[in-house]
Amino acid sequence: MPSNLPQAQAYNRVPRVTVDFWLIKLMAVTVGETAADYLAVNLGLGLPLTSAIMTLVLVAALVVQFAQKRYVPLWYWLAVVLVSVVGTLLTDNLVDNFAVPLEVTTAVCAVLLALTFAAWFWSERTLSIHTIVTTRREGFYWVAILLTFALGTAAGDLVAEKLDVGYLMTAVLFAAVIGAIAVAYYAFRLNAVLAFWLAYILTRPMGASFGDLLSQPMEYGGLGLGTVVTSAIFLGVIAATVIYMTITHRGGEMITSDAAVRPDPRA
Repeated sequence: MPSNLPQAQAYNRVPRVTVDFWLIKLMAVTVGETAADYLAVNLGLGLPLTSAIMTLVLVAALVVQFAQKRYVPLWYWLAVVLVSVVGTLLTDNLVDNFAVPLEVTTAVCAVLLALTFAAWFWSERTLSIHTIVTTRREGFYWVAILLTFALGTAAGDLVAEKLDVGYLMTAVLFAAVIGAIAVAYYAFRLNAVLAFWLAYILTRPMGASFGDLLSQPMEYGGLGLGTVVTSAIFLGVIAATVIYMTITHRGGEMITSDAAVRPDPRA
């Protein structure tokens, strides 16, 4: 049974799924890819030290996020950006430091994500993001988000590098799949929660491939902008959108305790 249920009404702790949401999500996944590369490679910190530092920063950000008990754009999207970086580093460590093949990494992350969803649904009877009103639900949510980033990183690298599809074509490929999911949702009534999580997972390899396309040297198939310029551009877009959300109070929603208790119809 759900725990810590509100007595009368509560705020959803994650944003509504709007155009703003997807815009920042795409920017965040790109920053996750380029920022991880910048810290580990350009600054010479290496994967182990970079991973340790960014994990500690992420934990601190999540402590602040959980303390809000509602959606606050600044803290929520800061946590998403940091989760994107840590998710990228998680995959990079498995592949580079532990020599786990990308195929195995992708499969393992997919299984872990499926198990997380299974535990979440068994506990709460819904996977909907429209009723993240308890600490337990939010905990499941952030674990799932981390695994979607790790899975997306592995899948994107597998297609772009291991299968030698290239960054541009990989981004186009995943964008086409996301487009097909959108058509299935709007035209053929694909389950809303399934459509959301599929799109959420696939935006990671699409955005990461686009980030690699911009940042990687031309001899590796990129445009050579570098990780600093690419990260700065996308962080600027994220900051501007978060400021806009904060000023206009976009993305938050209040729900009643009855809605929190029963499974969301959209699930």
